[in-house]
Amino acid sequence: MESQTVRNNSTPAPERIISSHYDYGKVFQFIDQKGKELYGSRFVLCKGDQSVLLQLAAYFLRDEELCKKQKVDLDKGIMLTGPIGCGKTTLMNLMRYLTGNENRYIMKSTRDVTFEFIQDGYEVIHRYSRGKLYNVEYKNFCFDDLGTENNIKYFGNECNVMAEVLLSRYDLFVSKKLVTHITTNLSATELEQTYGNRLRSRLREMVNLIGFDKEVTDKRK
Repeated sequence: MESQTVRNNSTPAPERIISSHYDYGKVFQFIDQKGKELYGSRFVLCKGDQSVLLQLAAYFLRDEELCKKQKVDLDKGIMLTGPIGCGKTTLMNLMRYLTGNENRYIMKSTRDVTFEFIQDGYEVIHRYSRGKLYNVEYKNFCFDDLGTENNIKYFGNECNVMAEVLLSRYDLFVSKKLVTHITTNLSATELEQTYGNRLRSRLREMVNLIGFDKEVTDKRK
C-alpha cells in the first residue's frame, strides 16, 4: 500500500471552482484538513494534482453537473492510475469522507486478497464479488495496488485471483450496477499484458479512468 502522505513545500490556495451544488475551494480545504487529521501535519494537497482532485471530488459528491463537464460517468467506478508514490491510496482513502453511506466502499489491498486465496481458496473470489457463500451481500470495494499481487497456485492450479474477482464483479456491474474502484501503477498496455484483453475490455465499461501525470514526483521523498 502506498505511503499515507501527499505533500509539497506549501499548501496551495485552491481555486474557487463552483458548481450548482458545491464550492470546490471549500471541498479541497475539507480534504486537506481531514488529511492532516489522519496522516499528520505534513500532509498537504498539491496544486499540480488539482485536476485529479476535482474529478474525484465531483464523482464522490455525486455532482452531476460537474461530472458531465469532466466526462465522468456516475454509473461507473473509478480507476485511479499514476506512478508509485503519487498518493493514489491516500486520496481514495480520503474520498470516503465525501461520499454518502449508499456509495461507501471498502479499501482492500490486492496482495491481501491473494494471501486470503492461499488460505481459503476459491471462496475468496466469491467473497469479493457476491459476498459469503450462503449469504449474498454485494459490497463496493476499492482494490488497491492492482498489479502488485502475483498469480497463486492452489492445489497445483494457477489462478490469477484479481482477474477472476474483477470478471465476476463485471457480471454484477452489468446485472446489479455493482461499483468497483481500483488504484494501480500499471498502464493500459501493462494491464492487458498482466490480465488479458478480456479484462481490459471490461474495465473500460466498469470504470472511469482518472490519472496522475506520469511525470509527477514521488511525494514520499
